[in-house]
Order: sequence, then structure tokens, then C-alpha cells
Amino acid sequence: MAGKYNVFSKDDCYLFGHGTHYEIYEKMGAHPMTIDGVDGVYFAVWAPHASYVNVVGDFNDWNRFEGSMTMIDDSGIFEAFIPEAKEGQLYKYCITTSVGELLFKADPYATSAELRPGTASRIADLRHHEWHDEHWFETRNTTPITDQALSIYEVHIGSWMRHPDNTYYSYKETAERLADYVKDMGYTHIELMGIAEHPFDGSWGYQVSGYYAPTSRFGTPADFMQFVDYMHQKGIGVILDWVPAHFPRDAHGLSNFDGTPCYEYADTRKGEHKEWGTKVFDFSKTEVITFLIANALYWVEKFHIDGLRVDAVSSMLYLDYGRTEGNWVPNKYGGHENLEAIEFFRHLNSMMKQRNPGAMMIAEESTSWPLLTKEPAAGGLGFTYKWNMGWMHDFLDYMKLDPYFRKDNHNKMTFGLTYAYSENFILVISHDEVVHLKCSMLTKMPGIYEDKYANLKAGYTFMIGHPGKKLLFMGQDIGQWREWSEERELDWNVLEDAHNYDLQQFVKGLLHLYKQYPALHTHDTDWESFEWINCNDASRSIFSFLRKDPSGQGNFLFVINFTPMARDDYMVGVPRAGRYTLLLDESHGLYYKGQKKQILSAKKTPCDGRDFALVFPLAPYGIRVFKFT
Repeated sequence: MAGKYNVFSKDDCYLFGHGTHYEIYEKMGAHPMTIDGVDGVYFAVWAPHASYVNVVGDFNDWNRFEGSMTMIDDSGIFEAFIPEAKEGQLYKYCITTSVGELLFKADPYATSAELRPGTASRIADLRHHEWHDEHWFETRNTTPITDQALSIYEVHIGSWMRHPDNTYYSYKETAERLADYVKDMGYTHIELMGIAEHPFDGSWGYQVSGYYAPTSRFGTPADFMQFVDYMHQKGIGVILDWVPAHFPRDAHGLSNFDGTPCYEYADTRKGEHKEWGTKVFDFSKTEVITFLIANALYWVEKFHIDGLRVDAVSSMLYLDYGRTEGNWVPNKYGGHENLEAIEFFRHLNSMMKQRNPGAMMIAEESTSWPLLTKEPAAGGLGFTYKWNMGWMHDFLDYMKLDPYFRKDNHNKMTFGLTYAYSENFILVISHDEVVHLKCSMLTKMPGIYEDKYANLKAGYTFMIGHPGKKLLFMGQDIGQWREWSEERELDWNVLEDAHNYDLQQFVKGLLHLYKQYPALHTHDTDWESFEWINCNDASRSIFSFLRKDPSGQGNFLFVINFTPMARDDYMVGVPRAGRYTLLLDESHGLYYKGQKKQILSAKKTPCDGRDFALVFPLAPYGIRVFKFT
């Protein structure tokens, strides 16, 4: 039957119970509305094993004997309409468990939350923002996703930039500064860490307590809508980190929500990550599936988010992930694959693509799980992209080496091409690589002061030329010396050093080069877009390769020297006769339009198995990127 207030219909209850109510957030939670001519707030919460539920808050002086809620039939959904409640007020659910215990819980579907250390939910109304990003969506959806330039700037808002007194910038203040920076540098998208509400700053937002609430650290949900809108108006896409793998044990959160394992697996061998101290969602429950899939759609459809980067996918796919022998439960076939999580991903990604074909679903997956970015109909999981963690680790292992030892590790830079087209990859150097004594990108580099910058330039150039979309974490493009910390802003003062400023401008040139020329981004999933010239020059640690435009009008030759040895008469084979225009080198960076560029003519000289060659001096850690037709 329908609910008492005609908000929940019979169909709503049916769809919720079958894992297919994709707008359940329009029903659950707190919603200002008028019922029978009376203004108030409608509340609804799922607590299937609760004996009683009361909604308590500022509107009834937190009196647990008021705000009584009624269960809708046997759905496990409790509802109440409170005329005294108003937007902006705080509230919780007082749950009386089956054994008489009282639990005070935040609303799982709350769209706003109290600023930590407070843990209450806040009544909010998301209906008032007028969007002005129509042009963004018109242009975003004109090109297939995998053919678009995608260079992502990973950002933790709370530590990107702060006020002089170390307080946070608001969403509005951040938007204005961040959009200018991202646009100038040439990034196409930002990826935001820690937007969903979370109690502990040190979790960086990966232990979520409010899945539907933008964190109140920087403003209101309306402020975050304006943030996204502003970014889109500036031509910048917005990706969010999304954490469906696990949630914290905090007493006010989802853990044992109604006195029982409601959102998590009951068996602790499946329902806990002891290493992380968190609970694992129960993917066998249709109500939990509804909660999560609706949440993904909520961010994309209500907040106009362009994609979700799904955290810790491996921990969801493997039943034995992070668990010792005897402390995990095999699936019904005796294997370690979580069949319920596999079905969840196929369901999630299919619905996202069906409803929002221009939105990206990006998997952070650290194993070689097959067909991650292939369609479910073909046995895949349906993600748009996968973070290429294998490439990242090989790349960093190589870059940290003293140049003398690189000749014996040449394959670390070439191996990635053997599987580069098996998935739709994003090459990432994320926040995880510059914390916990792993050193910043600059201090990972070998050599004396100047050599570190030169190494990093060479590495970033290789990354831009390699097939796959791109991601850099904030601070990596300015050569920050210290590791990242969520407790302070980036060390922007390093840009006062000429070496850091030069590095930043060099990265800026790489990003604009990548975005401007189709050869570097439109055919990342096509093996014909890349060709080695010489991948075997291990003794000199030099790599040369082509990125090819199918039209033939904008091909690129990359030559990168990973040693401090100069090659005064370096010769590289090229595919044809003609002129090769130098667009980027280690000392100048990108040659912009109107600047005089060096043009070399290929000589009829056999080299690298080719009939023609270029000859030029290659400096220590030298970089040459030529364009040819």
C-alpha cells in the first residue's frame, strides 16, 4: 500500500525493494513540501529491523518522544511529516532497536550535514538552483568520450589553496581561483577528492558518512551546485571520487544502522575490512543496491557531475582482498570473485550509460581483472576508463632510478605498450604517490638540484606521448618539494624559484599540446595511433616513437633522453622525407603560435629500420617533439 502522506507509492516500495528505484533520493531523506495545505518537511528512512523510529531535531528540541514515524506496510520504510520543521534545521533519527537500544543516526539520504565535529543531518532544498551550463553539455556530447582530450587535475579542495589564517576557501572562492588556474594550465577536467560528507579530515574523504551530502566544510549544497556550474561555464569538466566499497564505523553513520547489519554484510568475513577499520556494503541486498546506484546517478543528474572515479574497485571484486587465509568466504563456485559486486557494477554502469551517455565511470582497479572497460554484454563490467596502475608503478620505478641503472630497466617504460589497448586507460600519478614517505614527484627524481627538474620534464613528456588519458595530482605540476598534506595548502611559494616556474610552464606547454592536437588524444584505444621508432636503445636510455593522426596532417615524433649524457650528433629514423617542425624541447618548452620554430629536413639516410633520418644535437635529459605531415 502507499504511504500515509502519498509520497511513497506502491510502485516506489516495489522498485526500492527490487534494487531499481533510481530516484529514491527524491523520496528518502528530508524534503520540504506542502501536504494538505500545510508547509513542513517530509522524512523517510529505511530501518527494516527497528521497533520504533522518531525524527528528532531543532524543530522539537531533540525530544526522542516526539516525531514518531510510521512504517509503510512491511517495506521497512518509516515516514513522518513535521509541520514545524524548516530548511536549515538539524535532525537525526532516534531508532529503537529490536532489543530496546536507542541509536541516534544521521540520515543516510541527507543532502546536507552539520559541520564536523557535529554529526547531525541538515534539512536542505535542492530545487532552487538555476543552471547555466547548457553550452557545456552541448559541446561535451558532440564527440565520443574516448576520442576527447582528457587531462585531469586531481584536487583536494581543502588543501589546494587556503586563506592566510589557514582556514578553508569556500566553494565559491575556490571555483574562481581554480577555474583560472586549470584553464590557464590546459587541463580539461578536475577530479575532486572528499566531496561527499566525511567526519575525519585525515581520511581525505574516503570514509564517507553522508553519501548524498556535499561536505559542509566549504559551504552548502547550493554552493557546490554553483561551483560545478561555474566550472562548466569556464569549459572545465568535473569528476568526483566516489566510494561504494566501504564506509566507517562511526556511531552516527550506516554501521549497524537499525541495530543490525543493515547496509553491511552480516558475516564479518565479508562485511569488514579490518585493515581499514571499515564496513563493506552488502551487495546482495536490493535496498543497498538502490542506495548506491541512485547515489551515483544523483551526483551526475542533480549536480551535473561529468563522471565518477570509483575508489577501491579491487577490494569489491575480490572476496579475499586484504584478508588472510581462513578469514574470507568463497563464492558458490569456490572462487574468490565477489559475484554480487560484479553484478552491481554491470547494473550500475549500464544504467549510467543508458541515462547519461556522456558521463564517465572510471575504475581505480589495481589488478589485471579482464574486460573492465568492455560492455557487460561482452562479459565486461562497463566502465568507461580504468586507472593504469601498472603503468604508474613501472614508470615511477624507472624515474626514481639513478640514470646509470636505467639501461637495465628499459623495459619498465616499454612494457606498458604491450597491454595499452586492452582497456581504455588513464595514466595517473595520483595523490597516493606523494604521501606516506613516498616523497613528492620532484624529490623522487635522482641527481642534483637541476637534474631533478630535468628528469621530471622528461618523465612528463613521456607520459603525454604515451597512449592513454592523463591525470596529475595538484602540486606535481609546480615541483612541490614537500609531500602533500591535507593540513595545509600547496607550497605555492616554490614558484618564486625560477626552476619551479620553468617546470610549471613546461607542463603547461605539454597540456596545451596534448589538448590541441588530435593525434595525442583521439585514438588512444587504437593500436595504429602509436608506433615505436626505437624502443631498444637501452644502452643510451633514449626512447623515440610516433603518435599518428589518421588524417596524416598532425603526426608527432617524440625523442626523450633519460640520461645526463649529451648526444651531439644524435640520429633518429623517421617514416618519410619532408620537414619536421620542432614544437617542444627541454629548454624552451612549447613553441606557441607566432614563435619561430626550428624546422629540420629528413635526410636519405637509413636509421632505425627507416629510409630517412633526422640528425640534431640531443642535450642531457633532452626532449624533442616534432610535428610532421
